Amino acid sequence: MQGPRSFTEGSISRGLFRFALPILFAHVLQSLNGSVNSIWVGRFLGEAALTATSIANTVMFLLIGAAFGIAMAATILLGQSIGANNMAEAKRVVGTSASFFAGISVVMAIIGLVICEPILIAMRTPADSLPLAVAYMRVIFLALPCLYMYAFVMSVLRAAGDSKTPFYFMVLSVAIDIGLNPVFIFGLGPIPRLGIAGSALATFVSQAISLTALIMHLYRRRHLLVLHKDELSMLRLDWRIVWTLVKKGIPMSAQMMVLSLSGVLMISIVNHFGVDTAAAFGASLQLWNYIQMPAYAVGMAVSTMAAQNVGARKWDRVASIARIGVVYALLLTGSVVLVLELFAGHAYALFLPAGSAAMEVSTHINRIATPSFIFFGITLVLFGVVRATGAVMAPLVTLTLALLVVRVPLAEVFIDRLGADSVWWSFPLSSAFATILAVLYYKYGGWRSARMESVPAESAESAEGA
Repeated sequence: MQGPRSFTEGSISRGLFRFALPILFAHVLQSLNGSVNSIWVGRFLGEAALTATSIANTVMFLLIGAAFGIAMAATILLGQSIGANNMAEAKRVVGTSASFFAGISVVMAIIGLVICEPILIAMRTPADSLPLAVAYMRVIFLALPCLYMYAFVMSVLRAAGDSKTPFYFMVLSVAIDIGLNPVFIFGLGPIPRLGIAGSALATFVSQAISLTALIMHLYRRRHLLVLHKDELSMLRLDWRIVWTLVKKGIPMSAQMMVLSLSGVLMISIVNHFGVDTAAAFGASLQLWNYIQMPAYAVGMAVSTMAAQNVGARKWDRVASIARIGVVYALLLTGSVVLVLELFAGHAYALFLPAGSAAMEVSTHINRIATPSFIFFGITLVLFGVVRATGAVMAPLVTLTLALLVVRVPLAEVFIDRLGADSVWWSFPLSSAFATILAVLYYKYGGWRSARMESVPAESAESAEGA
């Protein structure tokens, strides 16, 4: 029988590295998969189709972001229960969370199928892209329950200390998706040509196959967290757990919304400076997506490891996890930033034509704004530790202040004096501000006394002197 992996004993530095690495590789695979799918659509179906997928994926990012907080809350609940060696509570969390996820995903899918066209019209989707975007989104909404459940099972495994199995099945999913894209887009044998809807169908099929294979694998390995016939009653909603998932999950989902809103506002400001500056910023966003991945991976790993130790009331290990996580984030993010600085010309040449005015702008952006992600990594790690106790409001408030109250106004206020540089300098200044607030809250805030309400008090109480 395969049981959860405990992070309450053993080397923290080695355990964190081994746990975070597959998470990082999974992030890279997902991004590469999206890039490959965009190549198929853009090169062979045209600009209108690529625009349609970009707009549709923006909507889907918001929907997945809404589910992110619920999944993260379930992960923390599971981690604390596992750390407290309370496997009965862990299974109750799995059962209720699975039913809750399935229910909201079906509701969202039905609503999405009805309103996807009005949403796209409200977003002022170009007329030639609108029918393509509608066709693409309808298939994605049909796939939404599968997408949500796949993400949920991955979260459960990571909460149980297993990041390798999610990575292996991510490889399977990406391989199927990439392989099926041209088959469904252009048709093959009895399979008709589906165009842009074929790209969405490839994602649907790949996720469905991978999810089914993953669940079969867990039952075959007799994983300790799977529910058997005599435990199916745990699929009934435990409203105590549901309330915790909603109360703690909504603020974490809101963080994703703040990130998205900040990005949209910054793009709108940059667009005022013309096509060259906008193109340079777009290329920077593509590269920044990869720069953030190590910090996201370490932050997710730290949150799971800290949650288990919070459940076990081992506060000395929680503090060590925070310190080692910050060091890893600094080393990994700093290394990527340095490499990009050394090879910026080659990196931006992947997205911009040689000799264009945008190339010069992009290297200028890189020198000023890219180091801000070093601060970003520190903030993510500290908030990952803080969230492990159930303290979710302080990270939301900090991000809102840094991104919407500091970054966006800074970018706008100094435009007359600094031009586009006001936008680029707003990134490191706001990121440093967020890091200062994160450090102050970690050192002096009351996060150690926070708790996830559904976890029994004796399993989550704080140690004195923490």
